[in-house]
Amino acid sequence: MRSGATQKSFLDLASFVRLTHVPFRHLIWVILLGIVMGSILSGCSPFYVLRAAYEEGKILWRREPIVDYVQRPEVTLDSQEKLKLVMDVREYARDVLKLNVGGSYSSFSYVDRPDLTYILVAAPKTELRPYTWWFLIIGSVPYKGYFSKAEAEEEAERLKAEGYDTNIRPSAAFSTLGWFDDPLLSHLLRYDKEVLSEIVFHELFHNTLYVNGAGAFNESVANFIGHRAAIDFFRDRLGADSIEYQRAVQAWDDEREFGSFIAGLVQTLTELYDRDIPLPDKLRLREEIFTRSKAEWARRIADRPQHRVRSFSQQPLNNAVLMHYVVYLKDLDLFESVYERSGQSLVKTIEMLKQAVDNGGEPFEAVRKLIAANKAKDTKKKLDDTFA
Repeated sequence: MRSGATQKSFLDLASFVRLTHVPFRHLIWVILLGIVMGSILSGCSPFYVLRAAYEEGKILWRREPIVDYVQRPEVTLDSQEKLKLVMDVREYARDVLKLNVGGSYSSFSYVDRPDLTYILVAAPKTELRPYTWWFLIIGSVPYKGYFSKAEAEEEAERLKAEGYDTNIRPSAAFSTLGWFDDPLLSHLLRYDKEVLSEIVFHELFHNTLYVNGAGAFNESVANFIGHRAAIDFFRDRLGADSIEYQRAVQAWDDEREFGSFIAGLVQTLTELYDRDIPLPDKLRLREEIFTRSKAEWARRIADRPQHRVRSFSQQPLNNAVLMHYVVYLKDLDLFESVYERSGQSLVKTIEMLKQAVDNGGEPFEAVRKLIAANKAKDTKKKLDDTFA
């Protein structure tokens, strides 16, 4: 990074320590915080460690217990309802789903910008393979987070110059994986109740199960848990006739449908990229595939204006955009299969997922092996019962 940016980070950190009256002994804690955040959101350059410590430090120092904040007279009725919802979701995650909740989402923190972080994804132009960054503690990850959009754009330009596709998107939330008690961030209150509950369940699951170096697995399985947990939560708390439950079910149906569509598009592109043809032809043909895929998706959901992924047909496409979708939508039906085999018990599903990845190896394959083993046991039991 440029020396000017590094100097600014030192000044930001120094100002933060001065304004919040952090004792010197706590400065070590702040640096540790920066290392952890640097591990989660980016490679640990000295610049990033300082910036991460400063930004995450602000979030943590602004925390206020939700039970106190919700009683403020300036808090709107809508925000009060959502804050109470988060407390209920947190309780459900801890007591019913047995997630590792700790102190996360028991507090509220104000964020002084419209977007929390900016996530950069990159991929080769003729491969559906994410560019990865190595992170201290958690290994390789197929994205990199920035607190500054300008810094994300600077890295994106560097990667473009090396021939990569890139994509930058804002991120609503992140998990410190249980290192700190993550607060509810103020900008999350702009989401409706269903999306808000999905986000909280998603992030809490990261505290519970996280496989180092397996970015697509971690995000896809947390996406699955976020949706399924929201469905169970609204059914148990408000009933199957509630609009919140019905919207949660529809959101999961939309997500699975789009995940299946993306899987088909990935297969088509992979077949193209594997062909032994000149690079210019591959690039031309991939643009034709992108155009057709957007038209096909628009046709599929033409009579469903409320579909949650209706914007896909309007956005520019490249391999980095697709890799973002792959990271969050990979093999969702695989997790749904585990859910069905568990007797539609999310608690048992989580236990099975933990069991599958405990022995290491590629986690998606580990889950497939667990399902196959369970099917074999069921078949053997049926045969034993038949000839008993």
